[in-house]
Amino acid sequence: MKRVCVYCGSSPGARGEYADAARSLGRALAAQGLELVYGGADVGLMGVLADAALNAGGRVVGVIPESFADRVSHRGLSELRVVGTMHERKRTMFDLADAFVALPGGFGTLEELSELLTWAQIGLHQKPCGLLNVAGYYDTLLRFLDHATAEGFMKPRHRAMLLVASGAEELLAQFQGYVPPSADKWEE
Repeated sequence: MKRVCVYCGSSPGARGEYADAARSLGRALAAQGLELVYGGADVGLMGVLADAALNAGGRVVGVIPESFADRVSHRGLSELRVVGTMHERKRTMFDLADAFVALPGGFGTLEELSELLTWAQIGLHQKPCGLLNVAGYYDTLLRFLDHATAEGFMKPRHRAMLLVASGAEELLAQFQGYVPPSADKWEE
């Protein structure tokens, strides 16, 4: 594992713990020699994350669509890739990364994480996906996923693909031991 893609809010959220977690993750990635790939903005948790990784001596690659690059792109990154569309952004981030983390965020964060888990479920990749459940932010999502599994819409082996931790070091350690499911969605 060389690069970790992180999805997170372009807003700071209502709790200081969210920014603290973003800083902790940025520092942990740099300390472990892992490059950060993220959405390229200097606002919200995205900016906090990138600044923490950079300040800890890490390499940070941002990927941002040209439609809002002029307004919010981070100008101090190791590398900034400006792409044409959100679809190109997601594909570029996927291609660059060896693992994926979701910090607290909104629609975009949830959509990106869901897409990656769907791709893993149908066998398009075997990269680890995890979320940092900061201050219980994702508790209701995790209960929903457990409910979907209990109701037969998700196999337990696919539910287990989403790694969960409350701290950066713990999640990165889980990534090191990740073993993807042995069968795709339609195999028993």
